[in-house]
Amino acid sequence: MSAAGRTPYLADRLQGFGTTVFAEMSALAVATGSVNLGQGFPDYPGPPEVLDVARAAIGTAADQYPPGPGIADLRAAVAEHQQRFHGLTYDPADEVLVTAGATEALTAALLALLDPGDEVVLFEPMYDSYAAAVAMAGGVVRPVPLRPPADGPSPWTFQPEELAGAITPRTTLLLLNTPHNPTGKVFTRDELTGIAALAAENDLIVLTDEVYEHLVFSGAEHVSIAGLPGMRERTLVVSSAGKTFNVTGWKIGWICGPAPLVTAVRTAKQFLTYVNGGPFQPAVAAGLRLPDEYFTALARDLEYHRDLLVDGLHAAGLPVTVPEATYFATVDVRGVQPDGDGLAFCRTLPERAGVVAVPTVVFYDPAHAHLGRHLVRFAFCKRDAVLGEAVERLARLGRAQKEQAQKEQV
Repeated sequence: MSAAGRTPYLADRLQGFGTTVFAEMSALAVATGSVNLGQGFPDYPGPPEVLDVARAAIGTAADQYPPGPGIADLRAAVAEHQQRFHGLTYDPADEVLVTAGATEALTAALLALLDPGDEVVLFEPMYDSYAAAVAMAGGVVRPVPLRPPADGPSPWTFQPEELAGAITPRTTLLLLNTPHNPTGKVFTRDELTGIAALAAENDLIVLTDEVYEHLVFSGAEHVSIAGLPGMRERTLVVSSAGKTFNVTGWKIGWICGPAPLVTAVRTAKQFLTYVNGGPFQPAVAAGLRLPDEYFTALARDLEYHRDLLVDGLHAAGLPVTVPEATYFATVDVRGVQPDGDGLAFCRTLPERAGVVAVPTVVFYDPAHAHLGRHLVRFAFCKRDAVLGEAVERLARLGRAQKEQAQKEQV
């Protein structure tokens, strides 16, 4: 018999990492016919220049195992991309590794670099795989809170003294995510300079997740911490094709860094998937070489979708923090949910409005769940018609709530 609250047979280090809330919310969307703005994946295809290369590669030798580090042309394209957009120079031969998406790159890095009891400092709310990957490596998460602004247009912030205080003699690695999921924050150059100084002072490796690097909106600038003075030699940079080319199911990612660090990651990665996505690798190489206009238009179009959703959330009476990047906008539900319970709000929203969102509390360490209890994340990486329908449904809910409030005042 297992103890109450425990998942049978699951190792202690993974207790608490059960079925994600995304599965629950997606099931609610199907059951109620709701517009699903929960999970962050686009519902429109990627660029034909990329898709056509993948189609042509199927049925050729590309269907078989690619080289362990990834095909040479993709590694070269990743290196060219890093130089072109970030001024970072990597040798494709031993400083670029192709992975099964960014999640595998991050997990392989943590498995390779952590010993049991080593601590990882990161910001929360956090992408949900981070804590699980640290746990699988036997590490310990040391979260530092990002705090939402008092007004919607301002960015999320953190206290530098809290970041410094989270670092202990057991801290080995600092895990950074910018542009940040789920908040949409883009860390500024000044913020990154302070983070870099702490990393150097404490001799920390920095693992930076930059999958949203091209989904940055007007007024914000993505800076890779690896490009700051003295940081290249201690930083591993992770990104992927999924968000940039609307192909999240392809699971083609990469990790770049100094050869000794990449070699360590490759040692762990080779015993995970080993290799993947043979026909997709040449397609992603073609995508990374698309002209600048493609990347500019990608961000511009997504910014339009962001504004469409943000306006709809405002119309529904939902205070929203306007994101600087990514697929996501965050709402404070305390004004419309009497107990401020974001999870309860998300569980009833499909019936009340026909829209699905995700409670932000799932992106926090359980000890800090109170910090995100009242927050909810909506995804806007959807077609115009889908977002338009969601906005109209939310607006109807907002009007109904106002009418009900007016009746109660009479």
